[in-house]
This record gives sequence, structure tokens and C-alpha cells, in this order.
Amino acid sequence: MNIETHHNQSLPPSKPEAGLYLIATPIGNLRDITLRALDVLKAADALACEDTRHTNRLLSAYGIKSKLYTYNDHTPPSARRMLVDKVIGGGVVGVVSDAGTPLVSDPGQKLVQEVLAAGGKVFSVPGPSAAISALVSSGIDASRFFFQGFLPAKTGQRIQTLKSLKSFSEVSLVFYESPKRLAKTLHDMAEVLGGAREAVVMRELTKLHEEAVRGTLVELHTQYSKEDKVRGEIVIVVAPLAVEKEEVSIDDLDGAILQAMKTMSVKDLSEVLSETFDMPKKEIYARALKIRG
Repeated sequence: MNIETHHNQSLPPSKPEAGLYLIATPIGNLRDITLRALDVLKAADALACEDTRHTNRLLSAYGIKSKLYTYNDHTPPSARRMLVDKVIGGGVVGVVSDAGTPLVSDPGQKLVQEVLAAGGKVFSVPGPSAAISALVSSGIDASRFFFQGFLPAKTGQRIQTLKSLKSFSEVSLVFYESPKRLAKTLHDMAEVLGGAREAVVMRELTKLHEEAVRGTLVELHTQYSKEDKVRGEIVIVVAPLAVEKEEVSIDDLDGAILQAMKTMSVKDLSEVLSETFDMPKKEIYARALKIRG
């Protein structure tokens, strides 16, 4: 068992501890960045980023100058090893994606694994995440969810992946999607997951033209299949399947009320049986008064 102890402080030290720092950056609004993220960006000996031009815009907005290295899924092992060596040599190396939290549908996993394998430390600098931002503002149950990220671009593979998610019927589902594939994806979701399932398409989160469109998967597909050009970053949140309530047997209810009346008041039994039969207390209360009368 390997136990790590990190001595992070609430106030910024003169120099962060040596390690690899996964730094969450704004998904749109540049003001959505933490003070700690700015501290680490300033102190970093090297910053690994998907697109140096994109990251430079963020750094320029805050007057930060750091050495940038392109890091993506096509980065050769030798370049990754160079970043690992910097960490092991006592350096502070930051990892940023173009937007949001690194490694969440973004590159960086291999780098993290190699730093840990070499005995280095990895720190998270938490902040914005498009998936979480969309989920909590969607109005859909956020207590339990499954994050899929991007579905496969090819129709056959996309449908197979959706079929594998059919068993996740009791939790919310969160997807990223390209605007070019949005209508096709909504069509496949309606076919596989159920057209009556509620969902929300969140577009351009935190940006000037932020938009949330709510409806069933069929309604959303109809809406976006009519639109010629959909732009921006998109998150789709799909609600859990609605569970149909079983019909309550009047005989069972009356029997439970008669039994409860032996030891409880009408008010108390209404509260207890309300939970048992998943019915409003006032309905059970009225039924109990009728039986007693």
C-alpha cells in the first residue's frame, strides 16, 4: 500500500511543492478561474497544454508568462518523458486543457501515470468542469449520474455504446457532443434510450450566448434537425427513466388504515402510510376519516 501525504497550504507558498499539477481552467468566462490556479500557473516551470495559442490567451489575460509545451494524444513518449523528468527533478509542471478540468475527456492520463510510476506527486487544482456545470444547472437529478463524455463518431459504434448505457436507467447521463453530430446523436439516443426520456441540451456554458433547451429526446431531435448550423460547445444531460407508480389497491389501503387505527391517531397513521403507499397525507387522512365515520 502506498500512502501519500500532501502538505497543501491555504495561503500560497513562495513556491509550490514539486509535482505535476492538473489545473482546471475556464470553460468560457475567463473570470471563472481560482486564485490557486493563478498561483500555480505563475509558479510553473513548465505548462503542458493542448493548444499553446489557446492557453496563451488565458495567460495573457492575467499577465502570466510560462514556458508552454504542446501536450495531446499525439505527443511522442520522449516529450512525455521530458515532462516527467522535470517533475522528478524537483520542478513544478502544470497541465491544462483547452477548457475545464484536465483528463476529463482530455489528454493527460498517461502523463499522470508515468509521474506516479516514477515516484513523483500529482496534485489537483480544482475548478470549472463543463459536465458538472451542465448537470447542476440542467434541472435534472444530479445526485447520481454517469459521465460518458464523447460518443463515437460512427453511427454503428455510437448506437452500440448507447445500448451499453440502457442499464443505467436509474441515473442521469452526461455527454459531450460536437455541434455537427448533435441531431444524429439525439436521434440515436431517442431510438435506444427512449424517445420520451427527458433531456437538456446545454450550449456555450458561461459564454455570451449560453443556451439551455429542454424537452424529451424526440422533441430535442426534432428541434435540432431543423437547424442548419449549430455552434459552440455542447453538453447533453439525459434524465433517469421515469418510473411508473404502481396502482394502489383500495382494499390494501383500507386494510392498512384499519390495522393502524388500533394503535395510532388518524393524523399519525396518515404520516406513516403516506410513505408506505407513496400517497399524499391528506388523501390518506380523508380516507381514514371516511372509514372511521
